[in-house]
Amino acid sequence: MVHYLEGLSVTEAAKLKKTVAALFRQTCILQEKYDPAALAPIDNEQYGICVKHRPFLEAYLEVMGCELVHDAKEHIFRITGEGVPAEAVPKSAAILILLVKMIYRDKIMGEGLMEPVTNLAEIREYGKNTGLLNGKLPDLEWNEALGQMKRHQIIEYPGALRDMDDTTPIYIYSAVNLYVSFALLHELMEQYKEEEVAPGETGEKDFYQDAFE
Repeated sequence: MVHYLEGLSVTEAAKLKKTVAALFRQTCILQEKYDPAALAPIDNEQYGICVKHRPFLEAYLEVMGCELVHDAKEHIFRITGEGVPAEAVPKSAAILILLVKMIYRDKIMGEGLMEPVTNLAEIREYGKNTGLLNGKLPDLEWNEALGQMKRHQIIEYPGALRDMDDTTPIYIYSAVNLYVSFALLHELMEQYKEEEVAPGETGEKDFYQDAFE
């Protein structure tokens, strides 16, 4: 593996190392990223690096206790296995992921096949209509959930969190399907509707267990 890196240019080797780091940080790499400022998709260079160096990545990740999986339909590379770092998700964040999943489903499969773009106001509306968000979540919990979803390639939004308002466009990636399947969506909705969402609640689950795997 060292010899493989030594055979690359300094620039190419650096890009490959950054791609490996990105896989461990966000668990998946998409072929297209969304530029919310321009409201247009752009090619993701790291996806091309995964394609070009796939045999090396597969061998390297296997040593690390991980497997590189390619979803040809969704155009996503992701890592699975015991070597993937576990990340706890607060219940409030898990519920927000469910709401984002519902919005994605309705936009993609609903009338008109709309772009999967939402905003904070719509997420709150879905939360109220489904009974999943009956109370107001603290700003800190919103920020942590949005940051976690962006890091794991579930959503994309322009600028910094502090600059967001209720109408700021939030693009939803198809990667949300990796964390919540359609089959589990209604089951999880009923489960969370039966439980009260209290501000500051610490109930957490591993990010890659149950629905999020």
